Amino acid sequence: MTISSSLNAGVAGLAANASRLATISDNIANSATYGYKRAEADFSSLVISSGAGTYSAGGVRVTTQRLIDQPGALATTNNPTDLAVRGRGFLPVTTESAVDSGTGDFPLFFATTGSFRTDAEGFLKTNTGIVLMGWPADPDGTVPTFPRDTGDGLEPVQINVNQFTSEPTTRISMGVNLPATETEFGASGNPLELSIEYFDNLGTSQNIAIEFTPTVPAAPGASNTWTMTLSDSASGGTQIGEYTVVFDDTRGSGGTIASVTTVSGGAYDGATGELSVNVAGGPISINIGAVGSGQGLTQLSDSFAPTSISKDGSPVGNLIAVEVDANGFVRANFDIGITRTIYQIPLIDLPNPNGLIAEDNQTYRASNESGTFFLWDASDGPTGDVVGFALEESATDVAGELTQLIQTQRAYSSNAKVIQTVELSLAEEMLLPVAISF
Repeated sequence: MTISSSLNAGVAGLAANASRLATISDNIANSATYGYKRAEADFSSLVISSGAGTYSAGGVRVTTQRLIDQPGALATTNNPTDLAVRGRGFLPVTTESAVDSGTGDFPLFFATTGSFRTDAEGFLKTNTGIVLMGWPADPDGTVPTFPRDTGDGLEPVQINVNQFTSEPTTRISMGVNLPATETEFGASGNPLELSIEYFDNLGTSQNIAIEFTPTVPAAPGASNTWTMTLSDSASGGTQIGEYTVVFDDTRGSGGTIASVTTVSGGAYDGATGELSVNVAGGPISINIGAVGSGQGLTQLSDSFAPTSISKDGSPVGNLIAVEVDANGFVRANFDIGITRTIYQIPLIDLPNPNGLIAEDNQTYRASNESGTFFLWDASDGPTGDVVGFALEESATDVAGELTQLIQTQRAYSSNAKVIQTVELSLAEEMLLPVAISF
């Protein structure tokens, strides 16, 4: 029994070291594979009860696991959609075949890195067919609330490379100096005109025509009063507002707005200097300056001078680049200077990452051992952030693997030597009775 247990122990040792050799071989083979997590073989002894004065070898058992929670170093690239997770968490991905099926059923897999590029249909995927997933943003760039304990709200990230966009104008700030001499007795009373461009909801250029008409007194003196009318080109020149503006002529406040009376259009707020008018596409807030501020509209000297006109909004622009920021927001950049959020990539966290089931192409799926997952905003909770222009290198330490390879080779040879010795001992036991008979 004792000598046969030695044989069993030797065979178990060979099998265990063969498994360890397999993990070392896999690790070295994938030493240049981005996102690869090294495998490890752990040995544990097997004890068999022994009788009095005898010992039975139990041998060894081997268990293997992939150390998914051990990250590799990050390597910089020149592709903005090369993504890597710095810290804890996983990118949500699915398979190209699931996207091509058109069923809308996308199995959820996890990855820590990936070189994603747009395919013919605009999906961000790797050359091995792994497709990035995220939460789609609304047209205004806000991301709705999605459930965090399921991947049902996730969609394959699809970039329309021929996408156009525009931003309607909603705010205008206007700085104009009106000539004080035009409100004096004997002035011509001719209106002064100003046109301000704005962009409608379709990105088309429109204009608000503003006419400043001075009030000329009938007797010597100055009225310091103007009538400001606004008309919208998108509405065929329809008047959208009329205001009576009176300027201060006292020392220290001369030339500033004293009061604004609304004749038609939105009410003027003396504290903020804003009024609102309705153009064809909706309301636009116009800031003409607060009362007594000296900003916006002024009345000084004898010159008519638009000093500053600023507004938001933009015409139609072309998509030129897509980037992913540290918080996982996929942002589309347009040639008119607009940046719009189109997706959010959450990071997935689990209690036991090493319990995940490893799949091809450095992806993983959940199991009972990994625990239930939760989708976090990147850089929130326990998760790290998302790094663009970067890939995670293999977690394999080649020098360490070669050292283990030498140790494993010696252990394997030693177990083979044990088996050889047991074989010779058994042969001698079988021949011993024959020798005694002679």
